[in-house]
Amino acid sequence: MKLADVRLTDRYDLSKEDVLLSGTQAVVRLTLMQHERDKAAGLNTAGYVSGYRGSPLGGLDQQFARSKAYTDKHGVVFRPGLNEDLAATAVWGTQQAEMRGEGKYDGVYGIWYGKGPGVDRCGDVFRHANMAGTSPNGGVLVLMGDDHTAESSTVPHQSEFILVDVMMPVLNPAGVQEVLDYGTLGWAMSRYSGCWVGIKCVKDIIESTAVVDASVDRIKIKTPEDYVMPEGGLNIRPWDDRHDQEARMHDHKRYAAVAFGRANNVDRMIFNGGRSPKIGIISTGKSYLDTREALDELGIDEVAASKLGVRLLKIGMVWPLDPEIIERFAKGLDLVIVVEEKRSLIETQLREQLYGVAKPPKIIGKRDEEDKSLFSAKGALDPNHIAIELARRLLKRRENKQIADALSRLEGAEKNVRNTPDIAARIPYFCAGCPHNSSTIVPEGGRAYAGIGCHWMAQYVPDRQTEGTTHMGGEGANWIGEAPFSTRSHVFQNLGDGTYNHSGILALRNCVAADVNITYKILYNDAVAMTGGQAHEGGLTVPMIAQQVAAEGVNRIVVVSDEPDKYAPNAGFPQYTSFYHRDDLDAVQTELQEQDGITVLIYDQTCAAEKRRRRKRGLFPDPDKRIFINELVCEGCGD
Repeated sequence: MKLADVRLTDRYDLSKEDVLLSGTQAVVRLTLMQHERDKAAGLNTAGYVSGYRGSPLGGLDQQFARSKAYTDKHGVVFRPGLNEDLAATAVWGTQQAEMRGEGKYDGVYGIWYGKGPGVDRCGDVFRHANMAGTSPNGGVLVLMGDDHTAESSTVPHQSEFILVDVMMPVLNPAGVQEVLDYGTLGWAMSRYSGCWVGIKCVKDIIESTAVVDASVDRIKIKTPEDYVMPEGGLNIRPWDDRHDQEARMHDHKRYAAVAFGRANNVDRMIFNGGRSPKIGIISTGKSYLDTREALDELGIDEVAASKLGVRLLKIGMVWPLDPEIIERFAKGLDLVIVVEEKRSLIETQLREQLYGVAKPPKIIGKRDEEDKSLFSAKGALDPNHIAIELARRLLKRRENKQIADALSRLEGAEKNVRNTPDIAARIPYFCAGCPHNSSTIVPEGGRAYAGIGCHWMAQYVPDRQTEGTTHMGGEGANWIGEAPFSTRSHVFQNLGDGTYNHSGILALRNCVAADVNITYKILYNDAVAMTGGQAHEGGLTVPMIAQQVAAEGVNRIVVVSDEPDKYAPNAGFPQYTSFYHRDDLDAVQTELQEQDGITVLIYDQTCAAEKRRRRKRGLFPDPDKRIFINELVCEGCGD
């Protein structure tokens, strides 16, 4: 058989249909596909993408940067935001581009991206923008990167409820294919209903890779026939009264979104359950994939489900839930099992919609039939656990040797895992050559607060006297509240340059206004190393930071560097800036600890991982001197 001519560049070649894509690459291709779809429909549209990096969407900006030749060709502008809410406001602006008759295009389709804490931060923008609406030929997708188990976050998070609070429809894809499919449907839904549309992006989906059908015309959009549009439509308009916006949202927009989802089969009945179904399983997104794996472990396919009387519903739009498909799904069932990660969103809507129905089924999900924990809201769901719980309920109703054998095997495996002790635990630690491993050292008698970024790991090092953190951009503001009630007169606050640029300077300004004794250690490693080494928006430099904090009114500025002589006399530092070698860090900090008011120590050392990246690209000098480290002797200090 002749092998197909397959190339990595196929991912953005719209003439190719079956392509290998990661979730983030699918988002890039999605913007190109939308341009082609609009072009085929006779529309001259453009695209705009903005947001703020953070796992699991940390690499999305890099994918767009690498694909600039393709996005430029299709009129897609990628512009990362200084922070999440400013990026969201810019995306909101794209929907206003042609409503006053001044637009260059028929419409602009937009994407906002950010991890869960960024979704939290954008609540006010999302509320205003979703109320205002979308362009008839534009539309907005909100990609919310959720980290359910806090693998790269300070706390676990779940973002759907933020979007529900601002009444934004939420789609939950199960796999890379549905990132493409739901993206296409999401823009069409956004245009039709006037709503911004959320797409949940957990790491298991957006960081996975698959061969998908990426043909431009794969999705055929259907306009609902059972929904009557109000006079004037549902899209954005100038001089729009806030009370009129609220009325459209509550009276029309959410129902238009439901009608659109129903017309386009966003929710699908996977197993009908045969002639007399009694047990129904309902799931969505990553949890749906876990559920299918659990059913496979039990040997239950569509034929077996029909014999067992098991019905399976896959929800694509988790809010607002379509009452019609729920009514069809629940008809004749005795028991409904809801499988969803974190807090219950589908389950609560299910209970509300089935309340008052004659002979409603028993509904279990977060709690079981005896009100004990079933699929817990904490952590993440496991296919084995799902399989065990499904098997137990199936066997209560009917004997089945295959399911009983599978249950015995799975319970045995779970018991083995539970009884196997951990031999060792490896805590996160600094990379070799990380400047933060030196910069986070605290002088004797001192104490420091941690912050967002790689330096957060200083809390794992016993001798650092560093503990306690805030949300991104709040670094140091907690000391304003603690200081009047503490016997301690001074603290250090670690603040990464990325966080400083994002929002941290406001916390510093607040400390100046409150006149507390604090030293901000601004850790300048010349790149946002934690998410891939991106450059700072606006080209942030050490002299710029020094000038900015001087303008805020700090009492003293100190720069500590491994190369303190590299700054020219005319580099642009404020006159009272002093410079020291990093060998003098302890003495400098001891001195700052005794000084009243706000002081700033800028620790300037390029991240070693970033140096390696730049050397490979020929952008950083490759020194002749080498240090050879004996791995039998090295203590792994990271410096």
